[in-house]
Amino acid sequence: MKRILVSGGAGFIGSHLCMRLIDEGHYVICLDNLFTGSMRNISSLIESERFEFVNHDVTLPYHTEVDEIYNLACPASPIHYQYDAIKTIKTSVLGAMNMLGLALRQNAKILQASTSEIYGDPIIHPQPESYWGNVNPIGFRSCYDEGKRCAETLFMDYYRQNHVRIKIIRIFNTYGPRMLPDDGRVVSNLIVQALQNNDITIYGTGGQTRSFQYIDDLIEGMIRMMNTGDDFIGPVNIGNPHEFSILELAEKVIKLTHSQSNIVFKPLPHDDPKQRKPDITLAMEKLNWKPTVELDEGLVHMIDFFKNNL
Repeated sequence: MKRILVSGGAGFIGSHLCMRLIDEGHYVICLDNLFTGSMRNISSLIESERFEFVNHDVTLPYHTEVDEIYNLACPASPIHYQYDAIKTIKTSVLGAMNMLGLALRQNAKILQASTSEIYGDPIIHPQPESYWGNVNPIGFRSCYDEGKRCAETLFMDYYRQNHVRIKIIRIFNTYGPRMLPDDGRVVSNLIVQALQNNDITIYGTGGQTRSFQYIDDLIEGMIRMMNTGDDFIGPVNIGNPHEFSILELAEKVIKLTHSQSNIVFKPLPHDDPKQRKPDITLAMEKLNWKPTVELDEGLVHMIDFFKNNL
């Protein structure tokens, strides 16, 4: 049994990770300030003797004894990370420093949940880990994009300078149960609008593409990455390489929900990427990992979740 800390553990991804780690027999400390996380997400774990919830902001130091750390703390949807841009970049940068400091003191292995947003609006397609990205450093999304890029820098410098055992993954668009219905991300937006028979909002022409990964596939990739030897640190892309246009996604959602919604088009937000698709060659080679849940199957699970929780 390992003693594992998950920062951002009450969030969408974090809560699924906590459950998986508990199921594997570990003791889990869930660290979260509940800005976008929710006690409801971890309600089934509260009574477990191997689970501990700590209401704490990662911009402040935290001390405990741990074997492993998953650093997930940071709002991930544009609505939430733009709400307080300065707080967002502090969470990414100071949070990374505090978690790395804890890992250094405890000689713990630490995984950084980075993001495909570090590639910005890519001019290479699909995106391999060797691509440095095309990011606007002064835009509306920069607090998140550049915060995550700086966090990767910190992880690499703690590795090179202090020999901290690090892992870096870059998470591509992920969806599934426990996403917030009002978080502004495309899959949850479209499903909620369709279930309520409201107009379905498409930004731009709908021709921009994304690759959508179901939450269970992501969690499997994260754990496999954490369990690799110290010689492989990443970064490694974790995402589904099957590419869909936003318009295709909207049409799938309407069909699966039997919605009467109409599609309406609105202007594209600032710095919205035109394409996003992971090259997962490295994940397949190093982690023996690839996604197994196709979009139609995952959407059915998520639609059922929102039907019961809206």
